Amino acid sequence: MTNWAIWGTLVNTFAVLGGAFVGLAIKVIASRASKKAEGEEALLQDGEKGKISRFAELPSTVQKGLGLCVLLIGILGAVKVQNMLVMIVSVVLGAIVGVVLDLDGQVNRLGAFIEKKMKGRGGNVAEGFVTATLLFCVGAMTVTGAMESGILHEHSTYYAKSMLDMVSAVIFASSLGIGVAFSAVGVFAVQGLLTLAAVLAAGAIPVAITGEMIAVGSLLVIAIGTNLLGITKIKVMNYIPAMFFPIGLSPLFELLSLA
Repeated sequence: MTNWAIWGTLVNTFAVLGGAFVGLAIKVIASRASKKAEGEEALLQDGEKGKISRFAELPSTVQKGLGLCVLLIGILGAVKVQNMLVMIVSVVLGAIVGVVLDLDGQVNRLGAFIEKKMKGRGGNVAEGFVTATLLFCVGAMTVTGAMESGILHEHSTYYAKSMLDMVSAVIFASSLGIGVAFSAVGVFAVQGLLTLAAVLAAGAIPVAITGEMIAVGSLLVIAIGTNLLGITKIKVMNYIPAMFFPIGLSPLFELLSLA
């Protein structure tokens, strides 16, 4: 089944569902335990309080561990670049286009607009759905993973994204509720369509060019990894156009004998 182009999307979809249900279970357990804990908090010893604080650090620690994994996946993909000049020029031109179009700002404003419109029309269900869907479906890993799955039938990027999304779904569902589980529908729809588009494009774009596109996308995945580790605060969305410049640059550089 891993040869299916859609396999990575299916894994990601069920990871979001699984994480959401775990988060809902935590929400129920925490709600029941909070009442009991109110009367027992004063009785806790310093050592017990220390254990509780260590558990509070767990989400951040797991996120940084996943950030290391994402960083490795990005490096392994980026080193496969065949023409470094194509990558450099693509990133520069892509950044210019992304900043001019303000892609990062547009996405953030879209999310704020949708959340504002949906509040009060479905309560936490709508808020959880919108927040989680935007988080899971917007980003370089979504596009890069679709290209890898659709063209190469390789799903390592979506596997890493699945782990990240599952952890995020646990955290969001524990606070925002059942709406986060419905975001799995959005994940399946968006990533499925992107993967289908990659499958159709595979026959129209030479393998060498798609390889360069995936290498550029992997460079953006590295940026996501460093963001997760807290090393950088790169607005990765502004670099998304860079993934598509190799379509024109690779043939041009080959014609100019710069390949």
